[in-house]
Amino acid sequence: MLTLIPAEQRRTLPELVDRLDLRSGEQASKTSAFWIMLTLSGVIAVSGIAADSTATVIGAMIVAPLSTPILGIGLGIVTGRGRLILSSLGYVAAGLVLVTVLGIVVSQLLPNPTNVLANSQVLGRTSPTLVDLLAAIATGLAGAVAITRRDVGDVLPGVAIAISLVPPLGVVGVCLGSGAPSLALGAFVLFASNVVAMIITGIIVLTIGGYAREATEDAEREPASGASRSRARAYVILALALVVVAIPMVLNSLSSLWSRQVATAADSWLADGGASSAEVTGVSWSGSTVTVSVLAPQDLPDVAQLQRTVDDLVPWDPQVVVVHTVGARESAG
Repeated sequence: MLTLIPAEQRRTLPELVDRLDLRSGEQASKTSAFWIMLTLSGVIAVSGIAADSTATVIGAMIVAPLSTPILGIGLGIVTGRGRLILSSLGYVAAGLVLVTVLGIVVSQLLPNPTNVLANSQVLGRTSPTLVDLLAAIATGLAGAVAITRRDVGDVLPGVAIAISLVPPLGVVGVCLGSGAPSLALGAFVLFASNVVAMIITGIIVLTIGGYAREATEDAEREPASGASRSRARAYVILALALVVVAIPMVLNSLSSLWSRQVATAADSWLADGGASSAEVTGVSWSGSTVTVSVLAPQDLPDVAQLQRTVDDLVPWDPQVVVVHTVGARESAG
């Protein structure tokens, strides 16, 4: 039978508090290490985003220490430590500001800040979907299990790469500095979804692991009744936060699905209309308008036919605009 946290490998509550509470033990050392590593991670991430370098961005993910206070929030909720929750929230909020500011500053140093908005590091983080949320939940579970078991700590670098906390914040800063607040909002939703998923999964694993039972009454913990009310409030807030971040992710998922359907419908429309050499090069949305970009050497079929097909596919009947570029792709040989 599989055991989530075997007794012989389970970290004790004091061990977890020492690892996740930046105010416990050697506070000065922990705090300085957190800020130094987070600053370096932010610089690496923003540099990788500006240079469109995936390898550099991955390096920033490994260095980033933000998962420590995020899991600290989960531990504080499970064990009823209000001060741990507040201090961990403070570290996360301050880290958010730090990395975002770094992104804004670096974007101002670029010769043409708007060029960075089209690179893969930005585009891949500004339209998160439900798939990203699913990945965040699975990664959060892996991180929570790794932090509670002594024998799987080696997976934490991989978890850091998968959860992707600092790069989305770097994208937020770069987009704000480049005058693209809507893209910045999309990247922030990705960051927020990762944080919420990590807290929720951390709470689940820590509760299953018995840390709520192990928690003892001490000066830092609230009375039992107060702790119970605090946990209830925290669960409600997390549920609301999950709904808030899930809404734009659902919309992005539907938009992606509809884009594929519209592209397929446009291919059929071109083929049925005799424009066999024409090619659909892109589908984009802007409010209630869907723009279909077509590369073709000849005239196109009647757009009204495509409009009727799209009306059948998309429930809110968007207006179809076709951008026709006259030409054809050529290749040697």
